[in-house]
Amino acid sequence: MSLRESILDFMKEQAYKPLNRQELSDVFGVSKAEYKSFKKLLNEMEKNGDIVKNRTFHYGVPERMGLIIGKLQGNAKGFGFVICEEDIPDIFIPANAMNGALNGDKVVVKTSKKVRNDKKVEGEIIRILERANKTIIGVYEDSRNFGFVVPEENRISQDIFIPKSMRNGAKSGDVVIVEITEWPEKRRNPEGKIIEVLGNKREKGIDILTIIKKFKLPESFPEKVEMFAAAIPNEIPAEEYERREDLRNIRMVTIDGEDAKDLDDAVSIERLPNGNFKLGVHIADVSNYVRENNPLDKEALKRATSVYLIDRVIPMLPKKLSNGICSLNPKVDRLALSCFMQIDHEGKVVDHRILESVIKTSERMTYTDVTKILRDKDEETIKKYEYLYEDFKAMEELQNILFNKRIKRGAIDFDFEESKIILNEMGKPVEIKPYERAIANRIIEEFMLVCNETIAEHFFWANVPFVYRIHEDPDNEKLEKFNDFVHNLGYIVRWGAEVHPKQLQDVLENIKGKKEETVVSTLLLRSLKQARYSPECSGHFGLAARYYCHFTSPIRRYPDLMIHRVIKMYLNGELDDKRSKKLIGTVDYAAIQSSEMERVAQEAEREVDDLKKAEYMSERIGEEFDGIVSSVTSFGMFVELPNTIEGLVHISALTDDYYVYDEKYLSLIGERTKKIYKLGDEVKIIVDRVDLDSHEIYFQLTSIKPHLSSEEAEVPPEVEIEESGVEAIHHVRKKGLTSEVTSPEHLK
Repeated sequence: MSLRESILDFMKEQAYKPLNRQELSDVFGVSKAEYKSFKKLLNEMEKNGDIVKNRTFHYGVPERMGLIIGKLQGNAKGFGFVICEEDIPDIFIPANAMNGALNGDKVVVKTSKKVRNDKKVEGEIIRILERANKTIIGVYEDSRNFGFVVPEENRISQDIFIPKSMRNGAKSGDVVIVEITEWPEKRRNPEGKIIEVLGNKREKGIDILTIIKKFKLPESFPEKVEMFAAAIPNEIPAEEYERREDLRNIRMVTIDGEDAKDLDDAVSIERLPNGNFKLGVHIADVSNYVRENNPLDKEALKRATSVYLIDRVIPMLPKKLSNGICSLNPKVDRLALSCFMQIDHEGKVVDHRILESVIKTSERMTYTDVTKILRDKDEETIKKYEYLYEDFKAMEELQNILFNKRIKRGAIDFDFEESKIILNEMGKPVEIKPYERAIANRIIEEFMLVCNETIAEHFFWANVPFVYRIHEDPDNEKLEKFNDFVHNLGYIVRWGAEVHPKQLQDVLENIKGKKEETVVSTLLLRSLKQARYSPECSGHFGLAARYYCHFTSPIRRYPDLMIHRVIKMYLNGELDDKRSKKLIGTVDYAAIQSSEMERVAQEAEREVDDLKKAEYMSERIGEEFDGIVSSVTSFGMFVELPNTIEGLVHISALTDDYYVYDEKYLSLIGERTKKIYKLGDEVKIIVDRVDLDSHEIYFQLTSIKPHLSSEEAEVPPEVEIEESGVEAIHHVRKKGLTSEVTSPEHLK
C-alpha cells in the first residue's frame, strides 16, 4: 500500500481526529530526510481534494469534516451550483457565498441548510482548490479612467476590471483575451491584463473564433506533432502486406456526406448460399500510425475528439492522417481493422471474425447518391454505379432486418430533425433546413450499430481492459414526471421496479404521426441520462443493448483508437497479465477524458449552431412563420419552426392575462381567462427581435388556438396550479444529449 493510501485509510478511521503536519509525520514515522517529500505529498493531496486543511492547519478527509469537493457551475445572476460525485446532489451556492470562485473552479464547500424540497443542499465555498480560468475571453468596453471585459461565458457573472495601462491597445467592442492578475473577492471584481486582441466582434470570422477561444479548443497542432506526422511515409510498408489479410479484391464502398474528408469506415456485403448476409465493416487502422505515447497519441488524447463547427473542423489528428494516409479514399491501398459478421434473416449475428487487413475501396459514395439509387430509382445514378447496384439493394434489405430487430428488442428510436446550416463564402447563413435522415444514412447507422455491439460483446467475454459506451437507466423521478404528462394525454405507461426501454419505445410508436410526437419525444429525451465512456460494461439503455462500444471512428474519437489498440494486442497475443494491468489505468483515464471532451465539443458545436441561427433570423425581423410549442417554462414558451430554429415567446409578451406556470402539466394558465398554452400547440409567430450577443431569438404570437380549462382541457380540473419555485428551467435542446439515439452521424 502506498503512503498516500495509508494516509487516507488512517484519516477515514472512526477514531481519527484531525492532526497537523508534524503530528501526521510522527504517526507515519517520517524521518528528517523524508519530511520535505512528505510535506509535498500532503500539498498534492490537498490540491487534488483528497484531504482538506482547516483554519488551524489540521488535516482530514472532506467527508469527515462536513465538507464536499466539487466543480462550480456559475450562473449569470451571480449564484451557482457545485457539481459533485454522481450520488451526491448538486449544492446550491447563493451569490453571497461564492467567495471569489468562478465558473469551472474546483472548490471545497461547507454545507448548511437543506432547501428545495429537501433535495437540494445549500452551501458556502470556503476554499478554491484549482482555478479553471487563468485566461478569459470577452468583449472590452472602455471608460474614462479604466476599462472592463464582459466575459463571453455567461456563467461568469462578474466583469473583469482592466487598468488603462493593461488594455494592450484594445478598443471598445474588441474581442479580447484577458489574463487574470487579481482574483475576485467579496464586493471586488477580478482584475486582469489584456494579452491578445482578436478584433472587433462584428468582423468576419470573429464570431466562431470567439467560441473556439471560449471553449479553449486548439486552433493548430504543436510543431512537434506536425513534424512527426510529416515524417510518416505515404506508402504502406511491405511487412504490413505480408502479415495482414489482403481484402483488396472485395467490393466495398465508403458512404458519407458530400463534404466529408475524413473517411474512416467502409462497408461490404455478400449474400451467402445459406441465405444469410456476410456484412463487412472495415475501419481505418489509425493505431498503426498513432502508437501509444508518441506525439500524435498524446495530442489525440488531449483533444479526445474532432469538433465540427459548420464550416470548419478542429480535428483530433493532423490532416496528413485524417484526410490522407488514414482516410479510406477510393481506389488506394489502406490499412484497416475489419469485422465480418454473418447475419441471418432475424438480424442475429450467428458468426463473426475480427482481423487486421489491407483494403482498397471501390467507390467514395455519398448519402445523396445512394438515396437516389434506392429511394428515387434514379436511372442515371443506377447506371453510373451499375456494378454496385445489387450490393446496395442487399444493404437496404439488411438494414430493414437490423432495424426491425433492434426495435423489437426495445431500442428507443428518436426521429428528431437536426439542422443543416448552409453558409456563403462570407460565413453568413443563407439557408437552414432539417438534415435528412434518408435510407443511405440509415444503412450506415444500422451497420455501425451492429458492428459496435459485436466488437463490445466479443471483448467483454475475452475479459480484457476495454472502453465501453454506456447509457445508464433513467432517473425514476424524471420518468414519473414524464409518465404523469403522457398519462394526461391519454397514454398509459406501466412499469415495475425497473423500466425497460421497450415500454418507452411503445409510447413513441403510439404517438408517431400525431401532433404531440415532437413534444412527447422531447420530454422523454429529457428524462434520459447522457451516454458516456466507461471501463465497465453496464449496457446501453437507449439502444437496449447489453454490450456496446465505439469502434468505428478512430480518426475522430479517441475511445475508438484506444479500442483498436487493445484489439490488435489481443489478436497478436500481446495481452499478458502485466500488459493488461497497465492497460486498466490507461483505459480508465481515457474514458473519463473522452467523456469530458465530448461534452465540451457538443457545447461548442451547439453554440456555433445557435449563433448562426440567431444571425439568420436577425434578417427576418417582422416575418411570420408557422410553429409548434416545443417547451413551456416559468418564463414563457419556446416555439420551434419547420426549419428547426427555436425562439422564445416571453411570458411578458402574453399581455391578455397574468399567466402562471404549471410545472406538472408543462403549461401556462391564465388566472382570469383560464386560457391554457401547452406543449404541442400549433401557432403563428412573427420574429420580434434577436440578441446576437447571447444568440437568443424572441417571437411574438400572432395567433394560437389555446386550450380552455376544465372539461375542454386535457388538464384535469382538480389540478392545483402553483407557481414554480425554480427561477428558470434550462431549455434543453434535443441535439447531442444521448448521441446514439438522437444523431446517427455520431455513430460514424
